Amino acid sequence: MATPEVQQPFANGAPVENAPVVNDENKAPTVESTEKTEKPAETAEAEKPAKKEYKDTDNITVFHDPENFNVKHPLMHEWTLWFTKPPSGKGDNWNELLKEVVTFDSVEEFWGVYVSLFSEHKNFSTFPLFYLSSALYNSSQIPYTNLALQNNITPTSELAIKSDYHLFKKGVRPEWEDPQNKHGGKWAYQFKEKRTVPIDDLWLHVLLSAIGETLENEGDGEVMGVVVNVRKGFYRLGVWTRTVGKSVPGGGDGDVAGGKGRTQEKGKDVLLGIGRRFRDVLKLRDGEQVEFSGHTDSAHSGSTRAKAKFVA
Repeated sequence: MATPEVQQPFANGAPVENAPVVNDENKAPTVESTEKTEKPAETAEAEKPAKKEYKDTDNITVFHDPENFNVKHPLMHEWTLWFTKPPSGKGDNWNELLKEVVTFDSVEEFWGVYVSLFSEHKNFSTFPLFYLSSALYNSSQIPYTNLALQNNITPTSELAIKSDYHLFKKGVRPEWEDPQNKHGGKWAYQFKEKRTVPIDDLWLHVLLSAIGETLENEGDGEVMGVVVNVRKGFYRLGVWTRTVGKSVPGGGDGDVAGGKGRTQEKGKDVLLGIGRRFRDVLKLRDGEQVEFSGHTDSAHSGSTRAKAKFVA
């Protein structure tokens, strides 16, 4: 006699206990005997853990609910990507050269914009798990909010001379004159050997450190945005800060960036901490330093390379 074919139903990816054994396609399923006493369906249902109810407006990440998440990992801030195109002549207006590209507030939206860069990157192991958790999904499963833009984001290595990318918190323009920047400064480093610099990887690491809020401690409140400049003889990467370590008009009385409650010594320590982390992101060698200068000093010197206030 032929051995009966056993069909094993699955529920939630696991075999169902006491599954029916089908002996013949014309016979009704029968349940094999077992020493265990089957619990009434009502009792088994009552013992199941209560399913958490969510509102339609809830933002559920995979870390909150691995089965009912809506595949969105929110960032702490909204960020806007800007692009500065090369000037065509001396009469060009800065506002006409500076273009707002896109604003995003989740990992998935960031991935949607930069998918082409990620797909070319071969080593994901160095990136924070929080950001790669969505990036490692099959691309067909990701809801690309900005999918139409993915082929329009040119890698930094392919930009024309005098082009810039800026990633700033929403509501902050990448300009010295912006009210949230005018009392601040920036950390910067120039890579002069352009042919040997993995600028696309470096810029991506800088972007991830910005949106991941890893350049500063919680409550520091200094980082406003990050920048990459493409010039004839070098690439320059920078981190813009709200202050130069001092209190500013309208900064309030608290221990916050620009506040009177934050001493100059602590303000400087906060900035130095950002500089050291920025240096680590760039993977600089011993003896290579990032420099910090104030926007006001740069404006007075007529150059983006004012004398450094301090280094890290």
